[in-house]
Amino acid sequence: MSAQGKVCVYIGEGLRRYGFGQGHPFGPDRMDAFWSNVLKEDLEQAVCVLEPKQATVDDLQRFHTKGYVERVIAQSQTGAGLLDYGDTPAFKGIFEAASFVVGTTVDACERLMTGACLRAFTPIGGLHHARRDSAGGFCVFNDPGVAVETLRTRFGLHRFAYVDIDAHHGDGMYYAFAEDPDVFIADIHEDGRFLYPGTGQATETGTGAATGTKLNIPMLPDADDASFMQAWAKVEDFVDHARPEFIFLQCGADSLAGDPITHLRYTAAAHAHAARRLCTLADKHCHGRLLAMGGGGYNRHNLAIAWTAVVRSLLASRA
Repeated sequence: MSAQGKVCVYIGEGLRRYGFGQGHPFGPDRMDAFWSNVLKEDLEQAVCVLEPKQATVDDLQRFHTKGYVERVIAQSQTGAGLLDYGDTPAFKGIFEAASFVVGTTVDACERLMTGACLRAFTPIGGLHHARRDSAGGFCVFNDPGVAVETLRTRFGLHRFAYVDIDAHHGDGMYYAFAEDPDVFIADIHEDGRFLYPGTGQATETGTGAATGTKLNIPMLPDADDASFMQAWAKVEDFVDHARPEFIFLQCGADSLAGDPITHLRYTAAAHAHAARRLCTLADKHCHGRLLAMGGGGYNRHNLAIAWTAVVRSLLASRA
């Protein structure tokens, strides 16, 4: 199937590599849990399935420091130690695995920019905790951060909207771009008083010239779809006023009820709604360019139904 005008979904061994072992919340089985549900619902013929791509060191260093990239390469060879302060262990081949996550996100951006795809979804992406010089929260490299810098340098874009509905605050994205007035960030997440990484208070709206370009909406534990919809209205208005040239959606499924490490209680309807409404805004402001990334989600059934709901919304929104 030609990718032209299609919803492109990335599936393959390159993404399957990114996981911290069977039994770990971020295990290597997450992509297959999602794809099995897509097959069960007979959606595979409606999308264009693409192979993951590996990022180059130059790609990674558009966002990450040279020293940090070199550190990941070294620890990938030994498989020893931590890449942050306690959450993200190294394993042999972790550099290549993380590079595939980034390369896939970058490839999706390139295809959206050239019109080869209308929308795109990558299930293993949206690694929003990684800082420029460190891993964090199971995230080795920050693929949406690399994507923003790539779209700037290679395509000359200036205004971006990054929307994050993962239960965890996207601290790696927020602090990397806190002073950047061209990156509009809207993040609905569980209140940091109750969940890692403990950041993302409503008062964090950006700094300096970027004040007001960031929207953090902390949600109390047990917040449900009704609470999400109230918060979403603010996000939608925020993105509309930003007039972005490219929209990212980090659609972590750990915000659904029953996730083993979070406390929100959404259903997949929240994710379907977010994707559908962002498609409308993408059509209005940025020629339809919308990249959705799976993000977190540690209940396999939840991530399967939430991400499938996102794909259904991307398909339904095609002009």
